[in-house]
Amino acid sequence: MRAVAEVPTQLTLLNGEQFTVDGHGYLTDPADWTDGFAEYVAGQEGIDLGERHWALIRWIRAEEADHGVMPDARFAMKLLGGATGKQAGREELFRLFPYGYVGQAIRIAGMRQPRAWSTG
Repeated sequence: MRAVAEVPTQLTLLNGEQFTVDGHGYLTDPADWTDGFAEYVAGQEGIDLGERHWALIRWIRAEEADHGVMPDARFAMKLLGGATGKQAGREELFRLFPYGYVGQAIRIAGMRQPRAWSTG
């Protein structure tokens, strides 16, 4: 059971964009996502989105669009680690998103909050 109610909330950015988020700040409809949403959520988390952040965010969105499910953290680690390996990818993932893949990367990428999740 979740501690925060599943009550949708309207979020309006300074540029006028409007989004509906759940009680944890995840988009209720990933199709509504924009770069502006990502920048807003990242700013709330104290993250200044750089090239590697954007690469992972766009990859998450593409994987969900192509396969119908969000990619698991272990695949993100493999992507980030490349030839240097999963451990290097894990270290980079937590450098980019210090409070975790689901808590930050998935939310910034505009995905729905997962019900259950493997951390890889």
